[in-house]
Amino acid sequence: MLCARRLRGLGPPAAAVWRGRAGPGGLGAGRRAREVSTSWSPVGAAFNVKPQGRRLDLFGERRGLFGVPELSAPEGFRIAQENALRKADLLVERVCSMPPGPQTVLIFDELSDSLCRVADLADFVKIAHPEPAFREAAEEACRSIGTMVEKLNTNVELYQSLQKLLADKKLVESLDPETRRVAELFMFDFEISGIHLDKEKRKRAVDLNVKILDLSNTFLVGTNFPNKVEKHLLPEHIHRNFVVTGNHIIIDGLHAEAPDDLVREAAYKIFLYPNAGQLKCLEELLSHRDLLAKLVGYSTYSHRALQGTIAKNPETVMQFLEKLSDRLSERTIKDFEMIRRMKMKLNPQNSELMPWDPPYYSGVIRAERYNIEPSLYCPFFSLGACMEGLNILFTKLLGITLYAEQPAKGEVWCEDVRKLAVVHESEGLLGYIYCDFFQRADKPHQDCHFTIRGGRLKEDGDYQLPVVVLMLNLPHSSRNSPTLLTPGMMENLFHEMGHAMHSMLGRTRYQHVTGTRCPTDFAEVPSILMEYFANDYRVVTQFARHYQTGQSLPKSMVSRLCESKKVCAAADMQLQVFYATLDQIYHGKHPLRTSTTDILRETQEKFYGLPYVPNTAWQLRFSHLVGYGAKYYSYLMSRAVASMVWKECFQQDPFNRAAGERYRREMLAHGGGKEPMLMVQALCQ
Repeated sequence: MLCARRLRGLGPPAAAVWRGRAGPGGLGAGRRAREVSTSWSPVGAAFNVKPQGRRLDLFGERRGLFGVPELSAPEGFRIAQENALRKADLLVERVCSMPPGPQTVLIFDELSDSLCRVADLADFVKIAHPEPAFREAAEEACRSIGTMVEKLNTNVELYQSLQKLLADKKLVESLDPETRRVAELFMFDFEISGIHLDKEKRKRAVDLNVKILDLSNTFLVGTNFPNKVEKHLLPEHIHRNFVVTGNHIIIDGLHAEAPDDLVREAAYKIFLYPNAGQLKCLEELLSHRDLLAKLVGYSTYSHRALQGTIAKNPETVMQFLEKLSDRLSERTIKDFEMIRRMKMKLNPQNSELMPWDPPYYSGVIRAERYNIEPSLYCPFFSLGACMEGLNILFTKLLGITLYAEQPAKGEVWCEDVRKLAVVHESEGLLGYIYCDFFQRADKPHQDCHFTIRGGRLKEDGDYQLPVVVLMLNLPHSSRNSPTLLTPGMMENLFHEMGHAMHSMLGRTRYQHVTGTRCPTDFAEVPSILMEYFANDYRVVTQFARHYQTGQSLPKSMVSRLCESKKVCAAADMQLQVFYATLDQIYHGKHPLRTSTTDILRETQEKFYGLPYVPNTAWQLRFSHLVGYGAKYYSYLMSRAVASMVWKECFQQDPFNRAAGERYRREMLAHGGGKEPMLMVQALCQ
């Protein structure tokens, strides 16, 4: 769609059980690519010190979020959205009154860009800004722009201006491959939005899309909402593991790593206890998605959602998941047996394996077998060291350096957000990454990548530099030490930075296909590939240094850590197969033959193997149903592709510059401007 070829935020899959003139980097006039800054500083040091308070500046100009002047206050979102809608009207009028040609596609992309620059930014602010007024203003902007997008996707005159271009064979043949693909993607967006319907049905499609947007936002908020229970209902000795307020205990997560079985069991049963409002919201969301799909000519929502992906259709996805499940089956049974034995050893009175057990006991097995207690590793993985490791990797592989840059007043939403300039050794500044890495109240517990502004070639010949946010939930530094990461946190950091590099290096002419704006089952390939680098001892030994002594992480410890990742890997992957299958069934044939909870129970027993726990509804916490509806399988398919790329290009030498340049040229540079399988074939030869 004109502004909807974007994911809410790209991040790792659900975890084991629940797993005027803008300043530098602002969203106004982009810098020329070769301009450099004297304010850049080394990235590693910047992340191992607390951000310095800015000098008292009573008269300094407040720049606004991301350097957008209007966004110095919540009311600015209304101004930004009104400006975007006004510009959209002018562009629609312009493209509808001109003869078809390559310029048609450029104006469509400019139209998409003008809307996305507000919607994408607001999409991030509405969930991450600490101030409720900003979140509410951003929410309203999202809704307003989203409604406009749905109307444009059913605008017959706008559609006809593109149809005239694609119906002219000579004109189509004169277009370069990227322009032709972008034109076809815009046409595809019209088609799946119901442009072929009569006026009344087109209006119905717009109304359904707006309702789906509202339901998605409501459901997403509900996935993180804590549950509470009266204090006397839980044994007193486990109270200290939770937040206690008055006579109630607040449960805000699964506490999957807690050593006490009773703590994990209580958290699981209470946090996943069904909420009637959230259940109704999910049922309505699935039902409205199905109604929309049928209205525009698809048998299920999954058939509609999978158009244009690597998989193409839900039948292929289910074949992939069933085949993968069959291959995992024996190894998963062995993993569960190993976990069961460990539970029996530590808790002989209660050795039945339950869904809240695998994350904890598989961790115990890894620690015991390979001596990989996280506390042994954390001192070697200071945040600064990990950022320097990424810097070393990108410099050797791609000729890219990350520099810390001091943000302007009002540019960031929290004082601990860091701003990075991404600079190429010969091309200069490529874009900006805002690093929102630290825990704070009301911040979502997801690790995500958000596109704030997509890259594109502007009419004046300048390149509009991409801007993204990486959001993690790391602990703050203490008085005695910098922020120290567990191996899992380090891997997540590498994963998210893979998305960021995809955005920075996607040098497409059109923002509609920039960076991660590509099929969902391909978007995770660069991020999962980065996990391979994070687990390679040749890479890790480049940066893992003890924050006090400077000692390198011994090779034996790196090797043990990498080997430990194989422990219970089949059970972990089987869990992802279960989630992906559940997602396909929910978005398959409607009306659903039974309740979403009954479907959860049946699918869990068939595709995972551990018993369903009565009076729980894990699906109500499955936030990926919003951004990855009918596409959760993408993590597994992307992992298969990333494995091929690693073996073909980097397994022999993870710092091979020629392989890095080929990876950039054949895959990252194209964003979504080329068929994914053509990119994979060109890269893997």
